[in-house]
Amino acid sequence: MTSEVIMAGFGGQGVMLIGQLLTYAGMLENKQVSWIPSYGPEMRGGTANCSVIVADEPIGAPIVTEPTALIAMNVPSLDKFESQLQSGGVVIINSSLIERSIKRTDIKAYLIPANEVAAELGNPKVANMVVLGALIAATGAVRAESVTKAFAKMFARKPELLKINEQAIRRGAEFVNK
Repeated sequence: MTSEVIMAGFGGQGVMLIGQLLTYAGMLENKQVSWIPSYGPEMRGGTANCSVIVADEPIGAPIVTEPTALIAMNVPSLDKFESQLQSGGVVIINSSLIERSIKRTDIKAYLIPANEVAAELGNPKVANMVVLGALIAATGAVRAESVTKAFAKMFARKPELLKINEQAIRRGAEFVNK
């Protein structure tokens, strides 16, 4: 199985981090992975996206032109990348900031109120982890446990962050597994 994912939003929404976590989780599962970041010209609040490939077979090229999945954290991201999704693909929409649905009928959309869920959990910074949990549940690209292990390794100096981020992943998955 090969998952080609674009994660996009404003700078500061944590899209690069969840891309790295998905990549690292794939490595922990002995899969082939690639991660390519892309930043807008602004420092903070500008556009940011990354392309991630997680595959069972060697990756021929790390460029994602027709993703199997998309995380859209804001309207410009959905506007830009929706048309690129493969037919049958999955889009995870942060419905806290995106009030429209998808325009296509050949893809599956999950509307996740990531900002509200993060606020309920007590930390608005975990909205990215909420959508990552939804992506994992919708695609099966990696296991949630692998993301948790990756997070624990990446944030070994901040172990107090692990619990809330695990909760955010679980809550995101619940929207898909209803």
